[in-house]
Amino acid sequence: MSEVIMRVENLTKKFPVSDGKFLTACDDITFDVVKGETVGIVGESGCGKTTLLKAIMNMQKPTSGKIIFHGEDITQLTGEAKRQNYRRIQMIFQDPTAAFNPKMKIRDIICEPLLNFDLIAKSEVDAKARELLTQVDLPADFVERYPHNMSGGQRQRVAIARALALEPEVIACDEATSALDVSVQDTIIKLLVKLQREKGITYIFICHDLALVSMFSHKIAVMYLGNIMEKIDGDKLSGARHPYTHALLKAVFSTEREKNQYIEILPGEIPSPLDVPSGCPFRNRCTYCQEICTTQKPPFEEIENNHFVACHYPLNKAH
Repeated sequence: MSEVIMRVENLTKKFPVSDGKFLTACDDITFDVVKGETVGIVGESGCGKTTLLKAIMNMQKPTSGKIIFHGEDITQLTGEAKRQNYRRIQMIFQDPTAAFNPKMKIRDIICEPLLNFDLIAKSEVDAKARELLTQVDLPADFVERYPHNMSGGQRQRVAIARALALEPEVIACDEATSALDVSVQDTIIKLLVKLQREKGITYIFICHDLALVSMFSHKIAVMYLGNIMEKIDGDKLSGARHPYTHALLKAVFSTEREKNQYIEILPGEIPSPLDVPSGCPFRNRCTYCQEICTTQKPPFEEIENNHFVACHYPLNKAH
């Protein structure tokens, strides 16, 4: 039986702005994270993906809601308890160049978390760094290099090695492949999948590329304007039923398309999160919008087994 190790429960994050207004980055979000699986969170830029991830990492305190990890609400952790929690949940950032100290050698970058938690002695740093580099398919002698002496893909592998150093249960990936070439993206994804299979790691992977996320995610949550619009099993994405998910699927480029088959671009612009439409947040871009959609926000309901949709009129199929 699948073990739920984390539950994000009714999480809301609001940021105060001028004139007493609030920007709602995440609005009443709920989903489960199963041990050893990957949850892919996808959506257009500005939908609240990164804010959600920062809340999970306890880098930002939510306005309301809970994040239950092994039965404990980690949003309430402070001090040493909060610091120790980082041993269990690590993060791979979008830009490893910005995340690394350019004056530190790779051995020191990788082993810094281990030294911070007094898990190894300084005399063990070189050997441990070489071991971790090998795990991410990099030559052990890269321990002598600096970040600027490496390619983007190599730096991202170092970021993965550093995240692995503490042997966490969960690794959160913040657009971890978006800055890489397509061929390099593929090798990084294959590496993450291999490590998951070998070590039982759980991933929370945020991305704006639905096609990429669908390649390896067990569950996919589609976000729009701070809301999860649809949650579906990764291998059942073709059965998506929310109009926004349909639009994202139609906008995916494929080399297998017929010559006369065009990529459909989602019309309109995302509304300002300071002025979210009444009713359904997607209504001003939805071709299926009805009167009820303008006044009542649709509930996030299970319409099939493990398939949740926030829509008054879920579509029948994705294609």
